[in-house]
This record gives sequence, structure tokens and C-alpha cells, in this order.
Amino acid sequence: MKVIVPPIKSQGIKTQLVPWINSVAEHAGAKGKWIEPFLGTGVVAFNSGYKHALLNDANPHLINFYKAIHEGTITPAKVKKYLEEANEKLSNSDENGYVYFRYVRDRFNKDFAPLDLLFLSRAGFNGMMRFGSKGNWNIPFCKKPNRFAQSYITKIVNQVAKAKSVMTTDWIFTTTNFSNIIPLAEKDDMLYCDPPYYGRYVDYYNGWTEKDEELLFKQLKETPAKFILSTWHHNDYRENDMVKKYWNKFNIITRDHFYHSGGKLENRKTIVEALVFNFDADVSAHNHHENLKTKKEQLPIFELENVTLLHTV
Repeated sequence: MKVIVPPIKSQGIKTQLVPWINSVAEHAGAKGKWIEPFLGTGVVAFNSGYKHALLNDANPHLINFYKAIHEGTITPAKVKKYLEEANEKLSNSDENGYVYFRYVRDRFNKDFAPLDLLFLSRAGFNGMMRFGSKGNWNIPFCKKPNRFAQSYITKIVNQVAKAKSVMTTDWIFTTTNFSNIIPLAEKDDMLYCDPPYYGRYVDYYNGWTEKDEELLFKQLKETPAKFILSTWHHNDYRENDMVKKYWNKFNIITRDHFYHSGGKLENRKTIVEALVFNFDADVSAHNHHENLKTKKEQLPIFELENVTLLHTV
């Protein structure tokens, strides 16, 4: 499948993992709504194929940006015009563009304009997205005054157009705590949860604690919907304690994945990514990264190259 790439960039984006996530989701048989309590960049939602969707994030800037595309106040043509003007100002700015970057950053931190968010997410250091306690942007400039070349602008404009093309009138965007969204899921719905990774990233909009992880576990344990949770399993340095404490009570499959962004070295190496889910799935036809094992009473044992099913319900 050709993955639809979103116009917003952020660390931890799931672009390369979308086919893997979809290969598991298709076994859920969920025909209702696609629900994401942690929308993030939107890459999984844009590739979900669902007509009905409830898409939420605690970060209002992300939701406002995608709502503006959904409602037509941001269009590909407006994005093209904005970025072309920004490129000219950036190229002619002092300090190799940093003066104009700071100007847009300060304007965004005052007005929170969605197009300024797009600019900052593409011009910020190392593809990172981080906000202060007041919702202000605080990632520095990537120091590339010619960042927005015409080909790069065209790429972003096309991404906006693609995102718009898969949105239907039955997509709803909200901004609230995840705990208000999960209880809305019904039996035929598909819940996809991509929360901040406990112990790895500390720059999520509202932070993320073990209490949040515990509440997420309790709500997913009780939901009548099918769910998939993305998390990390382990890396070269340590294991994710939350897997042993909470998530190993469900089905888990893993695969290696490399994250290019992140401020810490340990966050920029290969980690073992995990998908946690609450339904049976014959994933033998899909190419994962470790050998598949499961309890005999639940599923047959598959000898697969590159797949691991660590636990079952």
C-alpha cells in the first residue's frame, strides 16, 4: 500500500509502521467508527480507510490544524501561498533565517494560527514538536534558510490535499483528555491508541505519567470495542516496565523500528515496537520482525520470519 503521509511532522510518527498496524486492524472485523484518542500527526487515521471517525488529541494546535483542513478554511492553495511567502522571508532574513523563524514562533505563541504550526513543524530542529506549559512552541530552528524550496512546498501542498481527500463529513475532531474518548467506543468500533511512550518522551503536550498509563489500561480492559495500542517493548538500554505491569495481559506482537528523531541518543536508535490488541488475529500472512509464538488454546503456533506474538488474552 502507498501510505498517505501527513503534512505535520513530529517525532515518533508512525509512517513506516502503518502497513503493519493496518495488517493487524483488518483482523478485528470492526465495521463501526475508527476512534483515536491520541491523533498526533494523523498518519494512522489517514490510512485507516474508515468513513466514520472520531479523532481526538489533547493538543489543540494539532486538532485546530486538521479541523481547518476538514472545514476548508485551510486549502492546498492557501498552504502554497503561505509557504512561498514564508520561504522568501526566511531566505532574506538575518542570522541565516533565524530572525524570521523567531518572528513566526512568537506570532504562533500569541495567536496559535494553524498555518504557523505547519511552518514551525517543518522548520523546527530535528523534526521535533514540543510545547511549553502554556501551549507555546519551544523547539529551535533547524538553521536551513532555504528549507522551503519549491519542491518541498509542492510536497507539503500535496500532503494537505491527500489528507483532505480521505476526510469525510463523518469525521469528527475533538480536543479533550483521552479518558473522555475511550468510553464512547462501542462494540463495532476500532480504537487505535498511540499514547506518549512512558519513559521515552517527556515532551508530550500535557506530559505522561504512570497514572495515565494505568488509567489507559483500565479503560481499554473494559472497552467493548476492538483496540490496538502502540507502545515500545524494549531497546538496547532497557525494557518498558509498563508491558510487564499492564500490557502483557493482551495479545502482543513486536518488530524492530528505528526512530530518526529525538533529543536523546537512546531515543534515536532501533527499538522493539509493540502492538497490543484484544482480539484474535492470524497474522501469519504478514511480514513482521520476530518469530510468532502463542498459547495453543488461543491460536496455532506460526513459524514466521520476523514476527513475535508475545502474549495472548
